Amino acid sequence: MDLHGLTQLLRDALPVMLRGAGYTLVLAVASVIFGAVLGTLVAITRMAKVPMLSQFATLYVSCMRGTPLLVQLFVIYFGLPSIGIQFEPITAGILGLSLNVGAYLSETIRGAINGVEHGQWNAARSLGLTQTQTLRYIVGPQALRLAVPSLSNSLISLIKDTSLVSVIAVSELMLATKEVIATTFQPFPLYLAAAGIYWAMSAFFETLQKKLEVRLNRSYLR
Repeated sequence: MDLHGLTQLLRDALPVMLRGAGYTLVLAVASVIFGAVLGTLVAITRMAKVPMLSQFATLYVSCMRGTPLLVQLFVIYFGLPSIGIQFEPITAGILGLSLNVGAYLSETIRGAINGVEHGQWNAARSLGLTQTQTLRYIVGPQALRLAVPSLSNSLISLIKDTSLVSVIAVSELMLATKEVIATTFQPFPLYLAAAGIYWAMSAFFETLQKKLEVRLNRSYLR
């Protein structure tokens, strides 16, 4: 294929691929938000050592981290309908990604909370603050600063992991690219273009991560 043909191919394919990239961003951002909320609840539950609940949370983390994400998506989208539970493809994709990343983020958040000096808890207790108030106003903000790099890395990894939801018919970037390839029969340049879009999205969030880290560090040092 000559340069003119390649340029025309990419010009025709980019609108479809960028639409798929939009779905990729929606999947990744929604999943990391839901996963962060779930991970926080799981981390706090495990640290509180509530009977039964903490054991269930530990089992959830072990299960999600010990099985492939692809299998989890298959169970949610193809397996659950057999017992009467059915989700739309994009809902199943967000649910599967959220449950998976939530397990990893719970360990990140638990480690960040444990990374805050124990003296902070004692100082807050001496001021009459409850555990919830201490976690919300004192320990939580410090733990967030420690967790930002891992949280950002999880989002970047999630952007790439969204390619797996193409197997359950979610028209994200990878499936959109496959659909274009099916009509153009030009896999090499189109897969390279898809890789470039994934790279651009990851680089964008890496830049945001660095800026956020600098801002949080400045706020902490004041």
